[in-house]
Amino acid sequence: MRIVADKITFTYNRKSKFATRALDEVSLEIAEGDFLGIIGHTGSGKSTFIQHLNGLIPVESGRLTVGETDLFAGVKKNKKQLKNLRSRVGMVFQYPEYQLFEQTVFDDVAFGYKNFFPEADKEEIKAAVFGALDLVGLDRSVLNRSPFDLSGGQKRRVAIAGVIVTKPEILILDEPVAGLDPLGKNELMALLHRLHKTSCKTIIIVSHDMDEVADNCNKVAVFSEGKIIKVGSPKEVFNDYEGLTALRLDVPITEYIAMKLKEKGVYIDTDFSSEDFVKKLVDFYKNVK
Repeated sequence: MRIVADKITFTYNRKSKFATRALDEVSLEIAEGDFLGIIGHTGSGKSTFIQHLNGLIPVESGRLTVGETDLFAGVKKNKKQLKNLRSRVGMVFQYPEYQLFEQTVFDDVAFGYKNFFPEADKEEIKAAVFGALDLVGLDRSVLNRSPFDLSGGQKRRVAIAGVIVTKPEILILDEPVAGLDPLGKNELMALLHRLHKTSCKTIIIVSHDMDEVADNCNKVAVFSEGKIIKVGSPKEVFNDYEGLTALRLDVPITEYIAMKLKEKGVYIDTDFSSEDFVKKLVDFYKNVK
């Protein structure tokens, strides 16, 4: 499903003296198959924007379509259509493991499926839960355990399983690796790529980690003060060092190294992902020899 946002504007506390404009005529097209990274300083409108994508925040001004669904019409006129959309657009909030609440892993993962498909029988629910656990790489031995007895990484996988159990076409994650150690970050991003290849056609992540975005995304949208400042490939976005730092944003470590090398007369034409940077650097020194 393609996402098209056209001049979306949203103001918190709109009718009070504390009104704050969070989005200001934001326009963005997200193609089916994108692995999109959304970056921006705190308060730039990132989280407000993604909460529009499955109707958690209603469209106040402008237009937003997800597939064939008009979000304004979906929110205002057709609650059944909106519920169907939310089963196809999964949302994983920051620290999703804090939202676990059932007594067993099975019940926690099954909760969303039962909510969206109340007519499902026990065997359908069981198959859906098993499938979701398989996708996130959790052994079925955890099914009857309390989610609160699991490790931090396992809890996050259970929380993600509870979202993808409905097999959403679009998966949205707010700071997906926040709080994880380096190994946990690598494992979670590997999981997202596996989901991208097998089930979730489009993945959107909000992140403050520029290395994470450069290594994993094919497109980047830069938010600032409720507006989209730039959209492009990681290479196109992260090449603008001065522009990003002016927005109080960092750049990937590969960009810092590339800049230092350039000062020494060594130019590395890279997309700023770690894999590409290392390969190009090795190739450069092989050619020098």
